[in-house]
Amino acid sequence: MSRSILKININNELDVVLAYKRAKQLSERLGITIANQTKFATAVSEICRNVVEHVGSGTIQFALIEVQSINYIEAIVSDRGRGLGNIEYLLNRNTGGSNTKGTGLINSRKLVDYFNVESEFEKGTKVTLRQRLPHNAPTVTKTVAENWMQEFDMDNVSPYAEIKRQNMQLLEVLEQLRERNEEAEQQLKEISRLNEKLQQTNESIQELLEEREEHNARLQSINEDLDTFAHTVSHDLRAPLQNINGLSHALAEYLDSARLEEAKAIFPMLRQQTARMDQFILSILSYSLAGRKNIVKTETELHQLLQGVTELLSIPEHVTIILPERPLRLQTETILLHQVFSNLIGNAIKYHDLKQGATIEVTFELKGDMIYFSLQDNGPGIPAASQGDIFTMYHTITVNSAGNSTGLGLSIVKKIVTGKGGKVWVDSEGRGTRFTFTWPASEIKQL
Repeated sequence: MSRSILKININNELDVVLAYKRAKQLSERLGITIANQTKFATAVSEICRNVVEHVGSGTIQFALIEVQSINYIEAIVSDRGRGLGNIEYLLNRNTGGSNTKGTGLINSRKLVDYFNVESEFEKGTKVTLRQRLPHNAPTVTKTVAENWMQEFDMDNVSPYAEIKRQNMQLLEVLEQLRERNEEAEQQLKEISRLNEKLQQTNESIQELLEEREEHNARLQSINEDLDTFAHTVSHDLRAPLQNINGLSHALAEYLDSARLEEAKAIFPMLRQQTARMDQFILSILSYSLAGRKNIVKTETELHQLLQGVTELLSIPEHVTIILPERPLRLQTETILLHQVFSNLIGNAIKYHDLKQGATIEVTFELKGDMIYFSLQDNGPGIPAASQGDIFTMYHTITVNSAGNSTGLGLSIVKKIVTGKGGKVWVDSEGRGTRFTFTWPASEIKQL
């Protein structure tokens, strides 16, 4: 279906301006958006200008047309010139400038919804341009079209005024595009900010999840240690209690039967069992203390600390403790360092097999950001098969020991040292054993 609305003869620049204005007016009355009005009118004026420049005269016919249930405003620009050769080449090539032949065709095709060129040699050229109408476009009857023509006839066209108006409309469109571009830039910045915030949130969530997994793993490890700890503690405490219970029954029988000499022999055994129990409880308390993080640091001098350790251990007469001659003053958790040396020196005494000439020497050396403390004895040494397990809780070596080891001493040492960011290890080949542990050099106050 097609309804013709308006026809204009194209002979000069004023007719080109008139064609632009009518195209703008018609598309405006048909409800087309301002941007598409400008595009359609600009495409029309480009083709009409081509007619004036290259042929001299022609016509433009405006009409309403329906194609496959879609309504368009159509403009057909015709001329009776010599025609165009190789249209496809003109439409598809890259133009080198605004004055290059064919530029008007290429630009116009980009501005409308439908564009077609028909040309025959010596018979002229026909260019069809169509702009799609919105779904709510008004119905144009014959009466409506006639009223439009009357209004258009009353409209005097000044080419200068029209060009100025066109320029103003183009400026308005450009301003709208600029505002939209600014809005789009703001939206992109906001999207970028939200994406960055979302990324940070995701990273925070990931860190929290990793931290939770780490805490869960640590908690599981602690629970497993507690299970093992409770089982072993109950077992090791039960043994001396059973012995005490048995000895108390025997003591009661001896006293009932007035066997005083035999009763007196029970008391040293009772004291031995209670001492063993007391030592085990103290070791448990020390192990618990090794895991605490809020111990206040105090100033301590190494030589004085080691003397205090040896005084508490009651060193046997046949054992010589050699302390470092170099002074070392630290600002550290004195109680923890005391516990480390107490366990290492105590073990060296406990497992020493020499009845005379037994020596235990303590030395230290500063290497990088750590202090290397060493404790060397000339005792029986530690079998290679046992060296990998001696820092495990409740692991004991029965050879040459008094049989009263709790198996917690070296595990306490390891727990304290690793808690300070250090390491502890043993070297023993044949006779003699050297224990070495590291301690943060940042805690040195005076060397």
